[in-house]
Amino acid sequence: MSENPTSKNTLVHDLVEAGIHFGQRASGWNPRMQPYIYGKRNGIHIIDIKETVKGLLLAKRLVTRIVSDGKDVCFVGTKRQAKDVITQRVGDVQMHYVTERWLGGTLTNFRTIRHRLKRLEELEAIEEADGFASYSKKMESQLRREKRKIHRNLSGIRTMEKLPGAMVIVDVRLEATALREARKLGIPTIALIDTDADPEQVDIAIPGNDDSMRSIDVVIRELCKAIADGKGNRPGAVTEQASAEDEGDGRKRSRRAQYRADDASAAEAPATEGESVTTTTD
Repeated sequence: MSENPTSKNTLVHDLVEAGIHFGQRASGWNPRMQPYIYGKRNGIHIIDIKETVKGLLLAKRLVTRIVSDGKDVCFVGTKRQAKDVITQRVGDVQMHYVTERWLGGTLTNFRTIRHRLKRLEELEAIEEADGFASYSKKMESQLRREKRKIHRNLSGIRTMEKLPGAMVIVDVRLEATALREARKLGIPTIALIDTDADPEQVDIAIPGNDDSMRSIDVVIRELCKAIADGKGNRPGAVTEQASAEDEGDGRKRSRRAQYRADDASAAEAPATEGESVTTTTD
């Protein structure tokens, strides 16, 4: 995936405006984040925006390639700041997501999860048929409670018929269980990582503020654009432009070493280090 200078400048501006460069307090940092830190201001680490852009562009290329190959991507972000962003943006590109509690075994015991989703379909069919009228009040209450619980926890992955081709995680410290399962199964992982986390736990790290809704939104937005591009490259896929012309409705685990090797070809951010920090700390 190539980025023209104008779109790259816009991306840098959006990232800076979202405050993605503001890390955690220096006293609670993870030393492994040192390569991604530009400096320190008032006891707060400042993340190098060039490293953020580099990681994001690498992640977008990987996502586009995976989706082009016919695989899907699963997003995980259960913290309050990430829920609405992921639900809306990932839902728009029809990918999978978990924004409530990650159920242990969601990946490693995927067959059981599929059984629970079949149970959800059964309960929905019963409700649609007679509104649970054929059951006692007590049983109706239990069935409705069961339906709500399954829907709350698994609705975002109900169309996920197979393991995803990649995982995107917001806050690796909070989503440690999901990350461990992905790594165990060899699923490539991408994560928005703050200065208090370990970037060595993921295949592609996007260093940035993972507590800001605006910064999360920019990262998820860009990755969803990459998903849309990947879908357009799938065999037999029709791009939006081609569809509009035809129909007239206005509507086309490679591991860490491999990803790091791609750094040489990753485009550099147009702003210098000094410019990126000055713009955001004044």
